[in-house]
Amino acid sequence: MAPLRRLCLCLLLALLPPPPAAPAPAPAPLRRPDWAACRVLSRELSRLLGAVREPYPVLEGLQLLEEEPQNWPPRIRCSDACDPLSLESNHTLCLQRIHQALQHYRDLLGSDIFQELPQPQLESTMEQLLRLVQDGHGRPPRHLLAPTDLWEQPVKRHLALKRLRSFSALIGRVFNHGAR
Repeated sequence: MAPLRRLCLCLLLALLPPPPAAPAPAPAPLRRPDWAACRVLSRELSRLLGAVREPYPVLEGLQLLEEEPQNWPPRIRCSDACDPLSLESNHTLCLQRIHQALQHYRDLLGSDIFQELPQPQLESTMEQLLRLVQDGHGRPPRHLLAPTDLWEQPVKRHLALKRLRSFSALIGRVFNHGAR
C-alpha cells in the first residue's frame, strides 16, 4: 500500500501548477552621464585635434580610398539614436556606440601609427572622456593593434586623424545637446 500512496503523491505533485516564479529584478536605472563634463572634454578633444599638425602636409590634400571592414572603426549611424529626441528618452545605445569608438581611437593613439607623432594630451583627454561615458566602473582595457609597416604609418595616421576629427565633431553635438 505504501508504494501506491507514493505513486499517488507523485502524480498529484506532478499535476499541481508550478509555484510562482520569483519576481524578476527591476532593471537598473539608466545611469546618466555627466553631460556637462562630457561636453567640456569633447570640446578639449576638438581643440587638441585642431592643433595636431601632420609631418607630411601633402597627405592633407589627398583623397585616399579606404579599404576597411564595414563598421570598423565604429561609426555612429542613424540607428544608434544619437539625435536630440532619442537622447532625451534613451541615451544608452548612443553612448554604447560612442564608447566603442572612443576605445578604438584611444587604442590607435597608443599604437605604432602614432609612434612618430605621439599625442599624450589627446590620449589623456580621450581616456577621461572614455571613463565618463563607460557604463561600468574601472578602467576599460586596451586592445593591442597589429603592427603596421613603417611606410604605412603616415597614411594610416592621416586617416585616423581625419576620422577622429569627424567623430569629435559629432560627439560634440551629442554632448552639447545632452548638457542642456
